[in-house]
Amino acid sequence: MISYIRGTLAEKLEDSVVVEAGGIGYRIFVPVSALSELPGTGETVKIHTYFCVREDSVSLFGFLSKQDMEMFKQLIGVNGIGPRSALGILSVLTPDALRIAVISGDAKTIAKAPGVGNKTAQRIILDLKDKIHAEDLLYGEPAVTMTVPEISGVGEVGKEAVEALTALGYTASEAAGAVRKVAITETMTAEDVLKAALRHLAFL
Repeated sequence: MISYIRGTLAEKLEDSVVVEAGGIGYRIFVPVSALSELPGTGETVKIHTYFCVREDSVSLFGFLSKQDMEMFKQLIGVNGIGPRSALGILSVLTPDALRIAVISGDAKTIAKAPGVGNKTAQRIILDLKDKIHAEDLLYGEPAVTMTVPEISGVGEVGKEAVEALTALGYTASEAAGAVRKVAITETMTAEDVLKAALRHLAFL
């Protein structure tokens, strides 16, 4: 199992990249949305990978964070969604956008992905709604390591702040993005987080 590959970004293709590590060039299929986030060729990159072995192919699928790869793994766990379909979905929707769509039951947004109809979108929501939580949107990969109790407490006030922002008319994506920028501490209330998030939104 290849957990990740760190090396030189040798080439960017339409649906994949080539990373040279240890004298070997690895072709890694990535979401189209991730291509613009990668540095230029010749730069060092670290890509988290999912190694897929099938009867007719062996492929590497890559992501810029562990959370994004987990979203991919959750998708391929849905009946009828294979690695290529999952990558197609994540090429149209960022992992956070997909999480928001699942949490809010927005099948129409998920159905925008190629090859995904309304029935498939509904199946994705049904299968993943209990596996995705608001905290997944708020933190992504936290800048500092927090203990489990801290994450639990912060997650609750963060969730309340997101709900308050959406009630004020902000989209779920805007609300989650603003709350994520707040350096939430264990002593902060939901109102404190809300005020801080509104300051971030004022500069958008």
